[in-house]
Amino acid sequence: MASVILLAVQAITALICNVKEPEPFHWEHNPLYLLPTILVVEAGVSSEVSTPRPILPLETSRLEEAGGDPVYATAIATATAENSDAQYLLDHCRCPKCFHPVTKQRLKSLFEFPANVQPANVRATQDGIEVTWQTADGHSSSFPLSFLARASYDPPLTPPEANDQALENNADDRRILWNSTIGQSPPSVQYESLMKTSTTDNTVLGLLDKVHDYGFCFIHNVPPTPEDNGGFWDFTSNMSHGDLAYSTEGLPAHTDTTYFTDPAGLQIFHLLSHPPPGTGGTTLLVDAFYTAALLETLQPTLYDVLSRLRIPCHASGTPGTLMRPPLSQPVLRHDENGRLIQVRWNNEDRGVLGQAWQAEDVGAWYRAARCFEELLRSPDAEYWVQLSPGTMIVIDNWRVMHGRSAFTGSRRMCGAYVGADDWRSRRAALRNGKLDNWQVGW
Repeated sequence: MASVILLAVQAITALICNVKEPEPFHWEHNPLYLLPTILVVEAGVSSEVSTPRPILPLETSRLEEAGGDPVYATAIATATAENSDAQYLLDHCRCPKCFHPVTKQRLKSLFEFPANVQPANVRATQDGIEVTWQTADGHSSSFPLSFLARASYDPPLTPPEANDQALENNADDRRILWNSTIGQSPPSVQYESLMKTSTTDNTVLGLLDKVHDYGFCFIHNVPPTPEDNGGFWDFTSNMSHGDLAYSTEGLPAHTDTTYFTDPAGLQIFHLLSHPPPGTGGTTLLVDAFYTAALLETLQPTLYDVLSRLRIPCHASGTPGTLMRPPLSQPVLRHDENGRLIQVRWNNEDRGVLGQAWQAEDVGAWYRAARCFEELLRSPDAEYWVQLSPGTMIVIDNWRVMHGRSAFTGSRRMCGAYVGADDWRSRRAALRNGKLDNWQVGW
């Protein structure tokens, strides 16, 4: 039984590892477009922003010809000796000479055009601008308004969360925070539907969407198969590795591989066997994003402490193994827009605190950690479920913590890790399909 279920784990892992078009830019809602290099203004609308020094007079084009409102667009080049925006635009040219249409990679280096490159002519088109450059070959670039608006950075025309959502390939960012009541209707899919060739992509996307939305998903009715496959965890409480996971001890809610520079993205677990008279071993799940949101609401100062102070983690219990990332990370990790993207918490693997901290940081961190741990251990946050052979669970290790109660008897588990970039890439490809040149690289 152990070997046949291992194959099922591998099959699901392969599916996970093997995007709805982004919302169009609604220029009609933004009469004033100020880009680093380009200013697009609706006729008759004045700007509080100081007018850039024009380089050349430009042609205009009526946007209603492209299906929009009767708005005139005037594009004004503003590159000056103090302004690097002209080279920014040329660097993002997506013509076939600059950007490979198949591999979606740049074909020219920064040294192939001068740092002080200037436009020779800028012409407004029906859906953007066309720039002819003062280069030896008179290079020409076209930029759609949707790209110009999204790429603007001074001032930004697209809200940071919009780009963040685009990165998630999910226009409304459907993350659903949950507590213990999730047990009334936990997310799940059927193994048989995942394996149907005709609908595999849709059902795998459904699985990954649930993992994205909830942080975990059950896969029911995993059948036995006659083939054997290795390369996955297949462990018992024999302490074959220096880790409490290989014992009969209960484990509090934690994330795995905090001692990796890049912790595992997904975990796939399956209980192979736990026959009578064995007892216990109930699985614990906690939505760490839910508890982090509570902490931010109740104690914003303590939330900031866990977001700011880096703590070392290590794996040192197995002979011949000594893991410790060269760069420590905080418990709560955010992206460049301040959005929570990862929780790294495993009390058992914490290293020595206080390196490069201020004296007052030590007490502050302990207060924050105690408060966070109290929220994690509250009955409101804990979802307990007894796994059984035939039901797998896929967990987002960057969000949902897992644990277990102590157990007796012979309990055997198998599972696998999937990298965070791998499963997100798979989901993005299934959701968005083939992207054009202006939709990649964000």
